[in-house]
Amino acid sequence: MPLIILDRDGVINHDSDDFIKSPSEWEPIEGSLEAIARLNHAGYRVVVITNQSGIARGFFDVDTLTRIHSKMRRMLAHVGGKVEAILYCPHGPDDDCECRKPKHAAYVELEKRLRVDLTDVPAVGDSLRDLQAAQAAGAMPILVKTGKGEQTLAKGIPQGVAVYDDLAAVVTSLLGGQT
Repeated sequence: MPLIILDRDGVINHDSDDFIKSPSEWEPIEGSLEAIARLNHAGYRVVVITNQSGIARGFFDVDTLTRIHSKMRRMLAHVGGKVEAILYCPHGPDDDCECRKPKHAAYVELEKRLRVDLTDVPAVGDSLRDLQAAQAAGAMPILVKTGKGEQTLAKGIPQGVAVYDDLAAVVTSLLGGQT
């Protein structure tokens, strides 16, 4: 069964420089939930790996993050989709942890949990750190222009990284044009 890894903010939902701090602030990007459902119906396992430094910064707590993810899961279920797992880094950028992207310990943890090899597994993100973590894990980084994607593209991305308008376009490409 094929696997795909998605960043959350800027890929699945609208991002905010002020952080997504509550379920009410979590709003999906148009077409993203349906794109995940299309992946599920095509036999893909969908996993989210996300930095959530708002926890370390005191903007929200783990319980609130759980409620945000519950909203995402409910909205996905409503359109026939699901995510198999959500791995998140609660640390801040100065904590020097191994699970915060651009480091790739979360990807290593995913390999162990699912007993899979991430070589060439699509990993969709909107920031350079998403792409770097995917590359470090041997996955296939893909940039979307949603979220911070346009800014990331303007600053420069690693050679050979595929770029798409949004998650729906990535899914259309992966599924060979199937809608």
